[in-house]
Amino acid sequence: MTRKNRWTQIALAIAVALIAVPAMAQPAAPAPAVDPASVAALTSMAAYLRTLKTFQVEAVTATDEVLEDGQLIKYNGTTNIVAQFPNKLLADVSSDRNERQYVYDGKTFTLLARRAGYYATVPAPETVRELADVLSAKYDIEVPLSDLFLWGAPGWNSADITSAVDIGPGDVAGTTCEHYAFRQEGVDWQIWIQKGDFPLPRKLVITTTTDAARPQHTAIYLWNLAPSVNDAAFTFTPPTGAHKIVLATIDK
Repeated sequence: MTRKNRWTQIALAIAVALIAVPAMAQPAAPAPAVDPASVAALTSMAAYLRTLKTFQVEAVTATDEVLEDGQLIKYNGTTNIVAQFPNKLLADVSSDRNERQYVYDGKTFTLLARRAGYYATVPAPETVRELADVLSAKYDIEVPLSDLFLWGAPGWNSADITSAVDIGPGDVAGTTCEHYAFRQEGVDWQIWIQKGDFPLPRKLVITTTTDAARPQHTAIYLWNLAPSVNDAAFTFTPPTGAHKIVLATIDK
């Protein structure tokens, strides 16, 4: 963290006297707001994620919602994703509020609302990363754990980071990690990156700073880098009794 250099506030006579004492250590220069090593660690993690061709990850999540009176309500959930790059994705999301399944086979995308018993299928682009953009722009739908697909992807960079600091070692579910804190406009976020040859993100905490209540989203990731899957896993079969509907688009 950057600290204000209080030496500039000391009277000139006292400063001269201190400098005249050989044994007195001089004040250290302020640390940079953006620690290059912390950004490098994030970049290395992003590059490693882009090397993964098939993986399964389960995220245990907790998300705050702010009521009109400013009170925070926390909702817990789990997200289980199987991805096969560049064009296969299966995600099951279960929370206190809803259950959703997201299925992408490289040609079509299907969203299933399990509890309501409805599903919708739309044409899809050729890659998972393009899918994330299309769903957001056209349908206001976010791909679950979308950060995992965007870190290190074309167009991603760290230029928006205004503060970066290495907090130190940390443990996430028995995995040794390095804990980093970053700041961007409107958002403070922390990430725990696994140490060693597999720099996987193990925990993410996002705090919205533009809201006085400072709501947070937390995710703890459990990884499987060698799941047993085939194309059938990414083929959607409607559950018995489910009804097909049209997926609403955003009004322009």
